Amino acid sequence: MKEYILTLDLGTTNIKAGIYNSSLEEISIVSSKVNYNNLNNFVEFDAEDYWYTCKKNMIDVIEKSGVDRERIVSISLTGQAESLVTIGKNNEPLGNAISWMDVRSDEECKVLKKNFDSKNSYMITGQPEIVTTWPITKILWIKNNQKSRFENTKMFLLIKDFIIFKLTRRFISEYSISSFTYYLDIINKKYWEDIIDYVGFNITQLPELHEPGENIFGLREEIAEELGIRDDVAVNIGMLDHFSGMLGVGNIEEGILSESTGTVLALATVLKNPGSNLYPLPFHYGPFPNTYSLLPVCESGGICYEWFKDNFCPENSFDEINKQIEKRLNKKKESHLLFLPYIMGVNSPEFDPGAKGVFYGIKINNNKIDFARAVLEGVAFLLNKNIDFLEHKGIAINRIISMGGGSKSRIWNQMKADITNKEIYLPKYKEATLFGAAICAISKLYNLSFKDIVENNVKFSDKITPDTENVNYYKDVYDKFVEIYKRLEELF
Repeated sequence: MKEYILTLDLGTTNIKAGIYNSSLEEISIVSSKVNYNNLNNFVEFDAEDYWYTCKKNMIDVIEKSGVDRERIVSISLTGQAESLVTIGKNNEPLGNAISWMDVRSDEECKVLKKNFDSKNSYMITGQPEIVTTWPITKILWIKNNQKSRFENTKMFLLIKDFIIFKLTRRFISEYSISSFTYYLDIINKKYWEDIIDYVGFNITQLPELHEPGENIFGLREEIAEELGIRDDVAVNIGMLDHFSGMLGVGNIEEGILSESTGTVLALATVLKNPGSNLYPLPFHYGPFPNTYSLLPVCESGGICYEWFKDNFCPENSFDEINKQIEKRLNKKKESHLLFLPYIMGVNSPEFDPGAKGVFYGIKINNNKIDFARAVLEGVAFLLNKNIDFLEHKGIAINRIISMGGGSKSRIWNQMKADITNKEIYLPKYKEATLFGAAICAISKLYNLSFKDIVENNVKFSDKITPDTENVNYYKDVYDKFVEIYKRLEELF
């Protein structure tokens, strides 16, 4: 008789809940948007409201699924990392949660950089820079600007830690999430006391650290009653959403790269042995014990295509534009229009905040569809540039798994295959993150290896093979793309 897994993805834009059976078949999924308060550099949200939405989604997805509630045996979590929640002595949030998108702590970053050299800190935190994203900078901001809040904080939690607390009344975090705080020593798997002491708080104000994907038991009775499930279900503390997505598409060993072309272009690959030679690529504690992951992120990913469509083809859908691109494809190198997709500045592997978007090679016979094609190719060139960088660092990439909104475009997938000269695999399940959370729960419940589960359950809907003629064509075009960036770098 089948048992069921309740999954919860604590997203930035949406909170999603899913139900999967013990055969890892998707039963139902619901999603709700997250509400933010935005004012200048402040991006905040109500942590209690976030928790209420989590509860509502869990209740709704159970009702929608129609499954026997008595057979729900696990709640498995995944989600975002850096959003900060401060908890007071009565175990309630002090003020609003501070989103990872919040950039109020720019001055605190400058102070920390003066006292903690980025290169020396790299093999402690895995991060090449101290940026406003990291919770350590927000904690210092609170100390400098909200003295009462700082002095009355009992616990500094990340949003997933907070939801674990709401479910179990235990202050617990795990390494893959805490890896994004800039106060975790990810090599020695402990909090980094030097920077914590400098900022002026105590390790006792941080949650207990566990390995990703561990089960804890003791669901609060009142929560079990609200959900209508047993209180002896396992609460799987899960892992970072990117890592859960890796698990959901079978990216669990070296040599595989998963890329998600959503608003950003996010890459992920397993790394067993990090070293200073990887600088400035960020690396993090990985989804499995004593492993690491590289997560290069290019801010100018799918947003480039969204920007182009909204400003130059608002009357057309993405599908319509893609079909027109296919009709106008030509392979004349001398007339090729190029796009440098740096409209959001900082991108891996250069990490150049001054970089800007550029169209190069415009001729009088070019129309807007040529520009649209150039945008798609430019993002694919950026993907290839990161792969080149990884391979130069000794990290082999043998297969690419494509996810996100960009993976729905057949022409874009073919461009990526041709430009990288690698096969592109498209996963069957589009909700890879929730699927990965279900895999994590199944592994722990039934003592099954991730490898066996992936081999038996992760399926692909398509495989895109490089076209030899196109590979040869794009090689020279890509070389020109790289050269144009080098020539313009000083002007940026």
